[in-house]
Amino acid sequence: MTTPAQTDSTEAKASTAVVLTDVAAQKVKALIEQEGRDDLRLRVAVQPGGCSGLRYQLFFDERSLDGDIVTDFGGVEVVVDRMSAPYLTGATIDFADRIDAQGFTIDNPNAGSSCACGDSFS
Repeated sequence: MTTPAQTDSTEAKASTAVVLTDVAAQKVKALIEQEGRDDLRLRVAVQPGGCSGLRYQLFFDERSLDGDIVTDFGGVEVVVDRMSAPYLTGATIDFADRIDAQGFTIDNPNAGSSCACGDSFS
């Protein structure tokens, strides 16, 4: 049985999380294994910059910062800092390995516009 307080807490956590596709999770896991470390997590952040005003940052990090939102995707932890969370709510991170596209992609419902390169948004 779930109390109303538990339901609200779960919904609040889910609404602030990014989604990592299975393909992206497999790629992150493989990259972490190549590093030979088991303490790394994928950190997703938003920073000022880029041609549209804000840009995405994806990098491996072992740190834990106050206010981090951590979500596990099949053994891969994705971390979003509290300042970036509002910009990334509901964003989906995928990995493409095709002739026309290669690398991580972010489909962000919060982006009003983005540049042609896909690295920055507003």
